[in-house]
Amino acid sequence: MQPTPEQSPHHAYPDHWEADVVLRDGGTARIRPITTDDAERLVSFYEQVSDESKYYRFFAPYPRLSAKDVHRFTHHDYVDRVGLAVTVGGEFIATVRYDRIDATGRPASAPADEAEVAFLVQDAHQGRGVASALLEHIAAVARERGIRRFAAEVLPANNKMIKVFRDAGYTQQRSFEDGSVHLTLDLEPTAESLAVQRAREQRAEARSVQRLIAPGSVAVIGTGRNPGGVGRTVLRNLLAAGFTGRTYAVNSAFAADQATIDGVPAHRSIGEISEPVDLAVVAVPADRVPEAVTDCGEHGVQGLVVLSAGYAEWGAEGRERQRELVRQARSYGMRIIGPNAFGVINNSDAVRLNASLAPESPAPGRIGLFTQSGAIGIALLSGLYRRGAGLSTFISAGNRADISGNDFLQYWYEDPDTDVALLYLESIGNPRKFTRLARRTAATKPVVVVKGARHSGSTPPGHAVPVGRIPDATVSALMRQAGVIRVDTVTEMVDAGLLLADQPLPAGPRIAILGNSESLGLLTYDACLAEGLRPRPPRDLTTAATPQDFRDALAEALADGNCDAVVVTAIPWVGENGEAESGDGEVLAAALRTAAATGPAKPVAVVHVEIGGLAEALAAATSTAAVPPVVRASAPAAPDASAAPARRTAPPTTQAAPPTAPTGSSVPTTPGEGPTQQRSDTDPGDTLAVPVLGRIPAYPAAERAVRALAEAVKYAQWRRQAAVPGKVPEFLDDTIDEAGAAARIDALLGPDPDPRGRSLGHDEACELLGRYGITVRPTLPAPDPDAAVAAAARLGYPVALKTTAPHLRHRADLGGVRLDLANEAALRRAYGELTDLLGKPTELQPVVQSMAPRGVDTVVRATIDPAAGAVLSFGLAGAPSELLGDTAHRLVPATDRDAAELIRSIRAAPVLFGWRGSAPVDSAALEELLLRVSRLVDDHPEVVSVALEPVVVATQGLTVLGASVRLAPSPARTDLGPRRLPNY
Repeated sequence: MQPTPEQSPHHAYPDHWEADVVLRDGGTARIRPITTDDAERLVSFYEQVSDESKYYRFFAPYPRLSAKDVHRFTHHDYVDRVGLAVTVGGEFIATVRYDRIDATGRPASAPADEAEVAFLVQDAHQGRGVASALLEHIAAVARERGIRRFAAEVLPANNKMIKVFRDAGYTQQRSFEDGSVHLTLDLEPTAESLAVQRAREQRAEARSVQRLIAPGSVAVIGTGRNPGGVGRTVLRNLLAAGFTGRTYAVNSAFAADQATIDGVPAHRSIGEISEPVDLAVVAVPADRVPEAVTDCGEHGVQGLVVLSAGYAEWGAEGRERQRELVRQARSYGMRIIGPNAFGVINNSDAVRLNASLAPESPAPGRIGLFTQSGAIGIALLSGLYRRGAGLSTFISAGNRADISGNDFLQYWYEDPDTDVALLYLESIGNPRKFTRLARRTAATKPVVVVKGARHSGSTPPGHAVPVGRIPDATVSALMRQAGVIRVDTVTEMVDAGLLLADQPLPAGPRIAILGNSESLGLLTYDACLAEGLRPRPPRDLTTAATPQDFRDALAEALADGNCDAVVVTAIPWVGENGEAESGDGEVLAAALRTAAATGPAKPVAVVHVEIGGLAEALAAATSTAAVPPVVRASAPAAPDASAAPARRTAPPTTQAAPPTAPTGSSVPTTPGEGPTQQRSDTDPGDTLAVPVLGRIPAYPAAERAVRALAEAVKYAQWRRQAAVPGKVPEFLDDTIDEAGAAARIDALLGPDPDPRGRSLGHDEACELLGRYGITVRPTLPAPDPDAAVAAAARLGYPVALKTTAPHLRHRADLGGVRLDLANEAALRRAYGELTDLLGKPTELQPVVQSMAPRGVDTVVRATIDPAAGAVLSFGLAGAPSELLGDTAHRLVPATDRDAAELIRSIRAAPVLFGWRGSAPVDSAALEELLLRVSRLVDDHPEVVSVALEPVVVATQGLTVLGASVRLAPSPARTDLGPRRLPNY
């Protein structure tokens, strides 16, 4: 007998339905179930709704709620009758409820799977995306309670509500009955509903970041009365940067008659400021932060940058203080950067915000930089400053309690001022979402990541995020699958960022090397080979080469159709007296700029050794330099448009770099999308004025330049491939029994499954795999020699005799496997040797299996990692994968392209493709097997582990000799549910 709603175990308050969400305008709100304690809030909310909205809700004038109405709308069983509210500052701004109904529209209980739904949004909050967010959450609740369809009656004039339903992306039907529009929504998520949800998520989260880094007014709470201190430093930096908005200083200790400080209006609280404040920078002790947050929240501040320390980095008490800070800020609709943050910088000419502790503001540029560490942020800012690089935005998020790297990926995705995103991350709180956002962003602009704490598995202080079990090499492989450029150090991140921000992407790996040092050229050549590039023999211009020689050689290399990129190496010239001369670096820089400006759009990098004046010239980016007369070579043919991916427009001339920059800078090039513009032929006597708008990156070591170039080559290849995404072949659908597998999984787990899961027996695993077209070669138990002989007779000779004891499985090196047993005598002899050597049959658990065709032994695995999600892995069986870690990985679901790349990504891949004259294996069959395993774990999240070992791949077909499967209750998929921020 099914329990009644009042008796149902679901009657308890479902706290997992509570969620913080980001609305369309970037503000936050809280969604939670309505309880019996909400009567006064409900009445107050309803009083603030206009008569028109009430009419749309009840189809008649309904000025106030009766006591019966209030009781009905606040008493729910959380199964058949559910109500959710959206709150800001603890008060309702919107509600939604559903009531389960039967086919006649009357109240019902399960198994009825339809419910009537109704919304009401306060007029002041309409247009903020509140109803759309509510629909996502109430639909998820309904699906959890077994409801598959929503029915809604809407007046034809209620266009806003009709649009909410129409734009949700669910399959729906619409009809006009009795003067109202009758809508029926199928709540099963569709590709369209998921796309709609993610598009709304992107707009909302990007807007929430924009509110923080492009405010119209800033208040610094905690501005000291005396020079020095954190607050006073931030105020000084705001003023020095020329912030375009209004600035206020706030300190409760200011004297009542103090009007200004440093020329800025001074106030004792946010409430004293008569104009709206968009952003508050909080620089007060941690125990005074709650008071400041309340002051901000009650007076409409939109966001906070909390510089104050004393939070999760200080232990358990600090962790709780941090969680309370986030809860308090979100209750007022505010988002937070920090706490323990270093600050934010936005170099947009329309904003010019430096709300940070950075001693020197970076120059404006095209690079966006996010870091979780203040110390790393200082180092990166300093390094970029020295190398003349400019930033669009800089964020040092500290403890990253709220705003994270994911939020900034959402913002940078459409930010016209950012061409490259650099991130220093010590953890990835939501890896599935990070991978999805990084893949989308990388399709339009490079994303370069340094992952700190690679081996410690640390999480941001105060965060409760899943800790991944997969090794760091796997994390790197999965990032590359998403198009992320993963580097090991912050120096490599800057090196790659400079090249990607200022140069076009290379069309391939063919590298020309030229310079005036044979030795430096050879070092560059070796570095290219080590990075998998295809360098051409270095061209030695000799130590007598002049800037003119460099210019001509570079122009010739760029015009060569067999060259995709150029590395220029330069050392000081040797004078007539035999002493090294620093030479005129500015002249050499101008020569290189001219050649880059007149040639096809190909990336150029410079490796230089102590050439006086060159570094400064490479860093300059604000003047128009007159260069010597150009001796033109024949005009090169225009490059194939498809071979040089387009880049965004370079920064305007007003974006100045620092006046000087030592080793490792960049030389300006022409404007536009890298050096894509080709100059017309000019008379040799002319002097060309070259606009200095881009830079040729320069490096103090060949290895650094080549490594950055190699990353650009791999990224460009990924971009070309991502333009035509892979797919799951349709032929798989004809051989996959998804429904049958689901029913079998439910039966194997049982009505009350163990949360720890269970491993399937051999026959159970084979049956489940068979429903996805994966056949495991049969094995028969052999508890004694006679049973072994009988099994062999049944299977047919030749056979293999194998132990299945866990400590001997797949260990042919220990003698636990005997192959090619052609007859009964050989089988009995092998059985005796096996038991004499390794132990009794009861310990060895021997089995007999017919021999498979000869081939290459491989391993296919799929696992559910708590942090990264489902991961598909491939490698060669035995030492290559187990000892050397030569395993490739891809995220599930895998496409045909993923499967093809997977088997070609391992270092031992040549063994599969005819190494040393051997016959290539059936790679198509192997790719199909990988796709089938991927489909299985993607269709059924209860399948938490699959291992096929060994898989013998022959020249025709393959044979799966062993398989293990583990099931567990389906984990929650936060990446597929309704939009929500992490809970605290």
